[in-house]
Amino acid sequence: MGEKFSSTFGGALSALQAGHKVARTGWNAHHVLGLQVPDENSANTLPYIYIIVGNDAHDMSGKRVPWVASQTDLLADDWTIIN
Repeated sequence: MGEKFSSTFGGALSALQAGHKVARTGWNAHHVLGLQVPDENSANTLPYIYIIVGNDAHDMSGKRVPWVASQTDLLADDWTIIN
């Protein structure tokens, strides 16, 4: 899946800010997170985290939607960098 690193969500956030995509090994459906940094042509004006829905979610596969971390995600240590 990716390169595992032992870290809290802070490590995953740092990886997002460095331009990497991240995911949790505990997630099913192979979801991946990314960070969108708006430019002058964007409707949004602040960066936000989005999730790319995984392949096993057939009706939504590949779709991007804004994402908010759960308490479980914030405390997890199974984050991976996706290259």
